[in-house]
Amino acid sequence: MTTRRRTLLAAAGASLAAPGFAPALAQTNRWPERPVEIVVGFVAGGATDLDARAVAPLLEKRIGGSVVVVNRPGAGGEVALASVARARPDGHVLATTNMPGLLTIPIERQAQFKLDDFAGIANIVTDPTAITVHEDSPYRTLADFIAAAKARPEALTYASPGVGTDDHLQLVLLQAATDTRFTHVVFQGDPQLLAAVLGRQVDSMGLNLGPVSANRDKLRTLAMAGAARSPFRPDVPTLKELGFDIEMASERGLVAPAATPPAVLAKLREAMGEVVQDPDFVRIMRSRYTEPRYEEGSAWFTRLRGLQEGYRTLWQRTPWNQR
Repeated sequence: MTTRRRTLLAAAGASLAAPGFAPALAQTNRWPERPVEIVVGFVAGGATDLDARAVAPLLEKRIGGSVVVVNRPGAGGEVALASVARARPDGHVLATTNMPGLLTIPIERQAQFKLDDFAGIANIVTDPTAITVHEDSPYRTLADFIAAAKARPEALTYASPGVGTDDHLQLVLLQAATDTRFTHVVFQGDPQLLAAVLGRQVDSMGLNLGPVSANRDKLRTLAMAGAARSPFRPDVPTLKELGFDIEMASERGLVAPAATPPAVLAKLREAMGEVVQDPDFVRIMRSRYTEPRYEEGSAWFTRLRGLQEGYRTLWQRTPWNQR
């Protein structure tokens, strides 16, 4: 056999041994080949949607391609997450996430996704959950609110964006801590919640401090569930300082389908690490009373996996779908 023939056979054998390597490498080098979608599980105008719209133009600059936001509301974010879990894993379809829903939805019901269906890109912000009423509400303090609930079990309504969301779990924990029962009312997103409270269709809502503070002149926030008072709202007490050992917040981030090529995932993670430090992103978040909190994707998902058992225990002790 000639040297040339041996060389050709060796090259052919290498190609057969790794049939997907060359196309995959070429695909990675060309990415993005089309617009990158960020799928949001809530309606337009809510906090998660606004996060995505703040990220999109800044991400475009760093990946060299267009980024569009697509809203697919429903089931507390499950509809959007399930669609991305099933999407082609090529880096062109991403999803926003909300904690704790990313973990609690698959625990609470037979969901169409699980954590391991995704690869973490980055967590980008944290937004403490708050308990809020209309500015003209008779409940001026959390103590007033709890006393009324004790006097009339299930008479007071509490709205949230979905079962298993941070806003709903705040209610679950508060009911357990105070031996009260509220009637839980679900809406699809922040704008509907705000409209319901402002229109006095519900007595109260669980909604993050950011969107609540943007409408502070029409609302009264009784307490919030952060670890400490917010620098944006030092006037709002924490549940902890009021005697309830409850911490709850919406951690919002970005994920890709689990089988996304490592090189594409690395580019996305690098780009998001730059986006969250961009002065424009920081300015936008602060204008919305929201704290940027960056956590790189792999470290973020390691932490989330460690939290799963705690949520399973909470489910067994106080099933949150029983309101």
